[in-house]
Amino acid sequence: MKDVFISEHPLIKHKLSKLRDKSTEPKKFRELIREISRLLAYEATGDLLLSPIEIETPLEKMGGCELKEKIGLVPILRAGLGMVEGVWELMPSAEVLHIGIYRDEETLNPIEYYNKLPVEPHIAVCLILDPMLATGGSAVATIDILKRWGVKHIKFVGIIAAPEGIELVHSKHPDIPLHLAAVDDHLNDIGYIVPGLGDAGDRQFGTG
Repeated sequence: MKDVFISEHPLIKHKLSKLRDKSTEPKKFRELIREISRLLAYEATGDLLLSPIEIETPLEKMGGCELKEKIGLVPILRAGLGMVEGVWELMPSAEVLHIGIYRDEETLNPIEYYNKLPVEPHIAVCLILDPMLATGGSAVATIDILKRWGVKHIKFVGIIAAPEGIELVHSKHPDIPLHLAAVDDHLNDIGYIVPGLGDAGDRQFGTG
């Protein structure tokens, strides 16, 4: 699949199996979300632009580099919150921008309920963070919002996706790369990914 990058990293595969296990408690589940997110973000940011700088080591001056572009992390509330800390540890200078979207359980359509983006866009690269790309509606709505805001470079970083969600995102936004730990089989009749891991928000926060 074009612009769909599924990690083959052994650590991600190992941690994902533990994440899926229904016996994994919320505390461990949150830890695994952070760890997998950090590894996925490392792979997803391999093309970030750099600027040359001069630094001084304890021995001499030398040429170095620093990130050129301002990066924004955009967790889709609420499940995406669990991914932020792991990614932020890699990029502590990144800004976190919150967009709240929930899925109507009857229609499966995305409903926007929170958006605190600044008036003027100042972010060059946005990483959308959401553990589950199921129907794809929330991801599409978030991409719509960011594009209207003026962001030119957007990536989606998720843990598990359904083929239906991938198809919807790329039918609406074929320019958006998807960085994932796994693509599962299908959605069931209530919009859950199968085999999946259940509700990522409920399992992180001990609700439901």
